[in-house]
Parts: sequence; structure tokens; C-alpha cells
Amino acid sequence: MAWREGTLTRAKELEALAAWVRSKNSCKHDEILETAIGRHLQAARDAATVKPLNPRRRLRIFRNGPLMERASSNLDAAEAHILNVAPADYVLGQLPCLLRHVQCHLPAADPGRQEFERIVRSVGISRPDRPAARTRTKQEREDELQDRRQTVDDERGKIVTAVRAASSAALREHVRLRSFRNVVVVTAVLMALLAIGVALTGFFRPTLIPLCFAPEESGTATVVCPTGQSDRFIPSQEGGQPRDGVPVKDIDDMVAATVEPQDLIVVELIGLAAAAIATAAAIRRIRGSSERYGLPVALAALKLPTGAVTAFLGLLLMRGQFVPGLSALDTSAQILAWALVFGYAQQLFTRLVDQQGQTVLDSVRAPDATRPATSAA
Repeated sequence: MAWREGTLTRAKELEALAAWVRSKNSCKHDEILETAIGRHLQAARDAATVKPLNPRRRLRIFRNGPLMERASSNLDAAEAHILNVAPADYVLGQLPCLLRHVQCHLPAADPGRQEFERIVRSVGISRPDRPAARTRTKQEREDELQDRRQTVDDERGKIVTAVRAASSAALREHVRLRSFRNVVVVTAVLMALLAIGVALTGFFRPTLIPLCFAPEESGTATVVCPTGQSDRFIPSQEGGQPRDGVPVKDIDDMVAATVEPQDLIVVELIGLAAAAIATAAAIRRIRGSSERYGLPVALAALKLPTGAVTAFLGLLLMRGQFVPGLSALDTSAQILAWALVFGYAQQLFTRLVDQQGQTVLDSVRAPDATRPATSAA
């Protein structure tokens, strides 16, 4: 997968950076951090290469998400250790990028972010009113650079703490995203199992839940099912007598003779097709995301079984005369047309889930994500 390749690349980059830092700084007190950097990078590689668990576990459902988070957290820890031992010049060069990282994942009222922004301002970054370098002498520039190095050395602990807090906040955002994705996937699976159960029930027991209607006209009735309809008859429940060759029959008997095992399957397939059309139409509103949890795919997959179930339930409500004036459909084509309508109507329910999914994606404030607008004070 792409995240594994990215993890291995980043681990190699940090390994080379740690070696460079070690060559610039030979302080013996940093040996502990250097050892920790190596262990974190190895843990990230183990996650990327899916190293077998120790002890082994038989059930490893949804292991991909935890592996991604393990790799990310170890890379973040290694980077924080590098900032602890890196030369001041390196930290100065990284401050603009670190500032963006902190501002993306920590709220404006966070004390750590406020302190980090103060440090950044004190070393002259994000100050457009600073005088141009060519208007100052070489000695002035060297003095200023030395002051900035000293500030970084003095405030290094606060810098690393703020960056690590931002990385931890980013990881929590990804955990929330994965949790929401898992809920959507489980719901989609349960809806699919429900749709399959309904279809199997209709196939083996077609008379248990028949989606048939009996429109009456001039004292006669016709049983209309999704895949067929009966001849006209006079309902025996109304005490009618045979006339003009029209027999008197019990409605339940006629329903049992007309209903087919494939009726519910056809209805659900029509609802699923309508949901597929709704899914295709919803793609135009998907902005996409660089997150690798596949939430948009899970949201799209949820619509398909939901459309099949809503087509069945909608026709069931109509058969129970829940909708006045729509309790006696005249032809099989009308039944299938309403199944199409109810299948597409799943959008009324899943639209709210889509909105919540986009909100969760927006909360992962990556550089390519759209941040929610904030009202002016």
C-alpha cells in the first residue's frame, strides 16, 4: 500500500538525518536519544512491513489502521528526538514548517501553540516588517543569527514539546477518522446482511412477506405482485356472487397463487440499482482526501444495501396502507417504479451520514483539507 512505501521512505530519510546530526554533535549525553531514534525507526519499519505479532494473534481484523498509526507515531517520536539533538541552525530552518504543523493541529487558545508562536516571532519568522538583509552590515547579520541560535537553544524544550503535542493531536484526529470509518463499514455490512436475509426469506417463504396489492374496480379485484398478476376475481370476503364468468375467490389464496419466490429479490435489485445511481450522482460532491482510511469509499458502499432495504420497507409501508391513496398499485410496473423511488430515497438518510463523514475529514486538518470557517468575533 501507498502508506507503507511512504513510511519506509520517511524512515530512511530520518535515519540519514539522524546520522548527519550525530556527525555534527558528538555529545555523549545524546546517546540515549540516538538509540531511541533507531528503535522508533525500526518500529515504524516493522509496522510498514507488517511484521508478525509477538505473541501471535489469530484474529487481526482491521489491523491496517493500527499499523498506520503505529508507524506514524513512531516517526513523529523519532523526529521529535532529532529536534532535541539537532544543531540550532537546523531547527531554525525547520521552524516555518513546524509552525504550520502546530497551527494545523492545535487550537489557537492552546498555551503550547501560543508559546511556540511567541518563540517563532522572537527569532524573526513571520515578521514581514523586518528590514531587508542588504540594508544591514555583515556583523549585524551575524549578531542577529547568533541571537536566534541562542533563542533556539534556550527554548528548545518548548519547541519540541509543542511539536510533539501537535503530532499527538494529529494522531488523535486520525484515530477518530478510523473509528468513524469502522462504524460505517460495520453498518454497511449489517445492512447488506439484512438485505440478503430479506431476499432469502422471500425466496424460501414467498407468502410470508408478499409485496402484492389487490386493486378493486366495479366489485372485482386483481392481485398484483412485483413479477406477475392474477386474473380478475370477486373477493369472497365481500360476499359477492359469480357473474360474467368472474369467479369468487379468497384474496389470500390468490396472493399465495400469484406471488413468486423472486419477488423480493427483484424489488431489492431495483432499489440497489437506484442507490447505485444516487452514489454516482454523489461522487460529484466528493472533494477527495489524502487520508488513507478510505472513508469516501465506505460511505458510497453504505448506500447500496441501504437502497435495497428502503425499497423493500417503502413498499411494505404502502401495502400496509401507511400512505393514503397509494395502497392499491394497479400493475407490476408501478410496483417496480415505486421500488426505484424508494431505493433512491435512501439518499435522505445517508446524506446525513455523508455530511458527518465530511465533517470528520475536515477535522483532520491536513494541508489539503478545507478547514471549517470560523465566525469573526
